[in-house]
Amino acid sequence: MKPLSSFPRRTYVTQPTPLQPAPRLSRLLGGPEIYIKRDDLLPGAGGGNKTRKLEFSIGDALARGEDTLITSGAIQSNHCRLTLSWARVEGLECHLVLQEPAPGAFDPEAGGNNFLYQLLGADSLRIVSGRGEAPLAMERLAGECRDRGRKPCVIPVGGSSPVGATGYAACALELISQFRELDLRVDHLVVPSGSAGTQAGLLAGFRGAGYELAVTGVNVSRSRDLQEPSVYELALATASRLGVESPVPRESVDCNGDYVGPGYALPTPEMMEAVGLVARSEGILLDPVYTGKAMAGTIDLIRKGVFRKGQTLVFVHTGGSPALYVHMEAFRRRYPPPPATDSAGNER
Repeated sequence: MKPLSSFPRRTYVTQPTPLQPAPRLSRLLGGPEIYIKRDDLLPGAGGGNKTRKLEFSIGDALARGEDTLITSGAIQSNHCRLTLSWARVEGLECHLVLQEPAPGAFDPEAGGNNFLYQLLGADSLRIVSGRGEAPLAMERLAGECRDRGRKPCVIPVGGSSPVGATGYAACALELISQFRELDLRVDHLVVPSGSAGTQAGLLAGFRGAGYELAVTGVNVSRSRDLQEPSVYELALATASRLGVESPVPRESVDCNGDYVGPGYALPTPEMMEAVGLVARSEGILLDPVYTGKAMAGTIDLIRKGVFRKGQTLVFVHTGGSPALYVHMEAFRRRYPPPPATDSAGNER
């Protein structure tokens, strides 16, 4: 595998994120010993996994002399938030194309990432109907930027290109180093699988390092039949970019589609249980779109005996907690607050 230093890269990730044991969660579930890779603590406004991808995507753009970032995601996109955040650090223009799941779903006064787009000062927001319209909208925006004398870079949804996925090949090497430092023999790694770049990059990185590890993606938007080809294709392309001599085997791509529920970003009871369980056992906030559903899948697979006692499991926490505040009412119904009292203990 080529050295990562041979690729254009920004230095947003200055130190490894913690590989944190979760002993209380492990005891509650009675299954494997669980560790959580805290990529929710990555730098950038609100943190999250997209910072690893943007190190390479923005590094590549700056190496080409580009001065404007254009990208797309859902109306509560973590990727859009972090792209905008790092654009502000770099002094770049940033334009966002937001995809509505249904007409009228975008609310300019919504909280979560939607509020942060405002606070961070996005140069423009374009609202389109679904993912299919986004590429054309981004290219149209790029043309308008060129007409103004700008040099735009179009970053795909989720930063999930071979360039962006290189960030998670780097994460694979970081994890291997942490496993060795902690003398951990890891049996399974679980990661949310959405736009495919995180899972594909990990697979390419582990393959390039010659490290054998079972990686399970828990899908957040698509069925297994649709997700696995996307992850496999991107893993192959990323490995090729990295100069990995032995291709990623098709059988190493495992994308479980059983926990999507009614659709992308739509809550499920299992997700809400998982978010509450991890918050109350480990003091860690998951998110309702990615890590909440991925942890719901992990919990169910532990309860079914797929992941077992005596094994070690690493869960990759990809961040996204700002989206929790979009679903506060539902969480408050599930987890009502304790009664508030005055200083004498009388209920207020």
